[in-house]
Amino acid sequence: MGSMERSRIAVAGASGLIGTALVRSLTADGHEVRRLVRHAPRSKDEVRWDPEGGTVDTAGLVGCAAVVNLAGAGIGDRRWTDSYKRTIRDSRVLGTRTLAETVASLDEPPRVFVNGSAMGYYGETGDRAVDEDAPAGHGFLPSVCVEWEGAAGAAEEAGVRTVFVRTGLVVARGGGAWGKLFPLFRAGLGGRMGDGGQYWSFIALHDEVAAIRHLIDTDGLSGAFNLTAPQPRTNGEITAAMGRVLRRPTLFAVPAPVLRVVLGEMSGDVLGSARVLPKRLLESGFTFAFPEIDDAIRAALA
Repeated sequence: MGSMERSRIAVAGASGLIGTALVRSLTADGHEVRRLVRHAPRSKDEVRWDPEGGTVDTAGLVGCAAVVNLAGAGIGDRRWTDSYKRTIRDSRVLGTRTLAETVASLDEPPRVFVNGSAMGYYGETGDRAVDEDAPAGHGFLPSVCVEWEGAAGAAEEAGVRTVFVRTGLVVARGGGAWGKLFPLFRAGLGGRMGDGGQYWSFIALHDEVAAIRHLIDTDGLSGAFNLTAPQPRTNGEITAAMGRVLRRPTLFAVPAPVLRVVLGEMSGDVLGSARVLPKRLLESGFTFAFPEIDDAIRAALA
């Protein structure tokens, strides 16, 4: 099946970095988007839900061809205290369970349920390349990802085609890891982190949105898909690319102990190495517009 006819599509997490770009893309192509919000709806395109409380205004999902769940507290927004780690987990797991159970309860469920996940599923992989066949890693983020994907069980059991998008580091100006990197590099303060040898599996925001739409539109695709560019690069290579594109020096290396002090437990994910390949996405016929890091950086700045 090619691109969906003009459809109604519900999006949770519509105000986040990826959600905002996805909604813009869908709306531009004439799709009717229903945004799930926590406040009382202010317009006809808003549908109220309470992810932690387990409620959704079901009427708002009636007639939706697809439901996309990108909701979750920001990984890089705050230090990982015990209570914020609970927020990171609950915002994903409880929200996914709420949506999956609601989708399963509809008389006419959507054709597809696309649920967020992250390449954090694999944990630290060092130099070893992993694809979707690899098992979950160890530690906090892998355990969150396993529970997060597991929480969609009700939708899968109801026979709804269910897709998990294990997203890498999104190259974009407006948020995520790169939202923090661009100002540093622009100021000439950017540099490799630690020894620079750790792999960063990145994806241009444009390709992230295009991949989600490809997964919505293509019948028969279900299960986990890595949303990462085909050639992960090391932190040292990415630092050099940032310097080239922004025409700034990248002389400073940020020592690992300093990052640990500044970022706390989250530094493991910045200093850690994840070499994640989009095997299933490529096999499904998807073509990346910005497969190389220099192009992805330029696209973010365009």
